[in-house]
Amino acid sequence: MSTITIAQHSAQPLTVNRLGYGTMRLTGPDIWGEPADRSQALAILNKAVASGVNFLDTADYYGEDVTNRLIAEALHPYPADLVLCTKVGATRRPDKSWVPFNTPENLRTSIDNNLRTLRREQIQLVHLRLMGHGAVPLEEQLGAMFELQREGKILHVGLSNVTREELETGLQLGAIATVENMYGYAQRTTLQLPYGVNTGGEEVLDLCEQHGIPLIPFFSLVHGLPNAGDKLTGLAQQRGVTPAQLNIAWLLHRSPWILPIPGTSSLAHLQENLKATDMKLSAEEMAYLG
Repeated sequence: MSTITIAQHSAQPLTVNRLGYGTMRLTGPDIWGEPADRSQALAILNKAVASGVNFLDTADYYGEDVTNRLIAEALHPYPADLVLCTKVGATRRPDKSWVPFNTPENLRTSIDNNLRTLRREQIQLVHLRLMGHGAVPLEEQLGAMFELQREGKILHVGLSNVTREELETGLQLGAIATVENMYGYAQRTTLQLPYGVNTGGEEVLDLCEQHGIPLIPFFSLVHGLPNAGDKLTGLAQQRGVTPAQLNIAWLLHRSPWILPIPGTSSLAHLQENLKATDMKLSAEEMAYLG
């Protein structure tokens, strides 16, 4: 795999292989509860890391706490090059709804919980997920994150579900290491979902490139592929690959600053996703896909 560097201008940059793994799909239905097949979930984590994946994306509100505990069970003590990235700013209610959890006190509680469940003294990268835009000022949320960074609980701070304006504001407030937005071949812009708005990656990609900030796409395989259209499906058939594999290859070719993190609860699909890193798309094929 090719590599990408997070926080390249900092004193402690992190270089990772350019296909990560998003753990959200390891939970039960509705991203809630334990996995249907716990042994396979643990096997997926071990296989991913053994295959060169050294960037794992998680959150304590997946499950809740399910993916963090699975990661620790499968991989602790962690390989030296493994980067664990978590998210704060949201929580779950017993009815499985998603709600903001983003006051400074909330964020500190979430960080402490992530440290405990991941069995770490410091988390290398934490994304502040923006929910309920405006309810708690961004300046107040990021101020709390940077305070936790100064205390040594966080190494690098990123933003998730962020608009262009919010990213510009964040860059004025401090060092933003990464951005995690929804992005895939067929779903590049903002999407309204039952639990809230997911901001697309297209509106911030050029800003990320200008500042050397990796863009980490989430939901690249969930919402995009059913509406991908004939171009992606047709080219996938011609290449003898799945649309999901072609979507990952498209992301890798779209910009060197994109770090895909496709998730799956299937060991077979994980292996398919890994093979996408070997695909080469010509300039003509990228122009055809658009």
